[in-house]
Amino acid sequence: MRYIEFEKNVDALRRKRIKRLGVRYKGSGQRTIYFLYNRATRKFSGDLVLWMQYIDFARKDKAYKRLNDIFTSVARLHPTKPDIWILAANYFMDTQADITNARSYMQRGLRFCKNSEVMWLEYAKLETIYVGKIAGRRKILGLDIDRTKKPGTDEDGDEDMIALPEVTAEDVNPSLKQDDGVDEVALQNLASAPVLTGAIPLAVFDSAMKQFQGKPKLAEKFFDMFAEFSQLACIPRILQHVLDYLQEHSPHAVETAICRFRMLLFGCDPSDPEIALALSKALDLISSTVQQHPKEIASISEVAVRQLLSLHRLLADSDSSLQKASRAALRKYVRAMEDGQGSGDQVARLGELLRKQGKKDEAKVLSQTGIKYWAANETLQKLSAVTET
Repeated sequence: MRYIEFEKNVDALRRKRIKRLGVRYKGSGQRTIYFLYNRATRKFSGDLVLWMQYIDFARKDKAYKRLNDIFTSVARLHPTKPDIWILAANYFMDTQADITNARSYMQRGLRFCKNSEVMWLEYAKLETIYVGKIAGRRKILGLDIDRTKKPGTDEDGDEDMIALPEVTAEDVNPSLKQDDGVDEVALQNLASAPVLTGAIPLAVFDSAMKQFQGKPKLAEKFFDMFAEFSQLACIPRILQHVLDYLQEHSPHAVETAICRFRMLLFGCDPSDPEIALALSKALDLISSTVQQHPKEIASISEVAVRQLLSLHRLLADSDSSLQKASRAALRKYVRAMEDGQGSGDQVARLGELLRKQGKKDEAKVLSQTGIKYWAANETLQKLSAVTET
């Protein structure tokens, strides 16, 4: 490894000198480094750290053909390591947009790592990302636009607004203007294709549940993962499927109650008159769940806090009584997170996690709420100062 590091430094110095002198030079620095990595991984084939550094170097060098060979070799040598299969699948999906190869690595990985929850979750996530990519392409091509709506009409628009032109599938392919009805049927069939309706992620979920005998905690993890893709049209259907499974197989589990709570508030629209009723039902549900599972107060309360924080900005322009109820519930479950005997450390931990996830506004609200009860907590004070800037 020190020898490889030395060659990397030499190659970097050579590149700087070539750039400074403005000369053309075809050196063999990269070739030497690849030779050393290849020799090292042959001699120490069981060293995963070495393999990971080899993969990282090839990725930065954009040596895609060589990366294919590296992944083939390391997967053959370490078939029971889930990280290898996940890394390979994500590489093909992110870098080459090759879902076929990515899916192949995931499915082969599951043959060797069928008891790995992470593998099942990552496979479902990969398929959900693919659904998002397909939906994004349809949107760009104008295939998601309501074709029954006449041009120039806007149900919610203002007469004084400037009507911007919309790109449709007919603009991309003028042949779609023909009135033989074939293209309309084709577009409807495409919209209802299994890929876009989330059938593949659901199949992965069902298979995982069979493998783990309907483990409620794993089902909740699937729910959490799917909920991150809230902008996809098929996600409400997928989440409802997961919830239905939990209610059928584990009706009294705490995970089932948590997923029901989150489903009640998922995709809430502040302009919807039913939001007050949904919030009331959700708070009643989480309150009864806390009473039924007193040993899980801290974890249940954290779920409630996360959900209420995500609603905080949405309710900014809503009815004042609704805002008041939401803030009161947030304060209640922030205190409950410490289970009556903490010093604010759990709240501070959650705040730091939200900040690292890019949810600065939520971290700010949480830190301000926590300081009211644990003003002496230094972590909360620092978090509040950071989120204020």
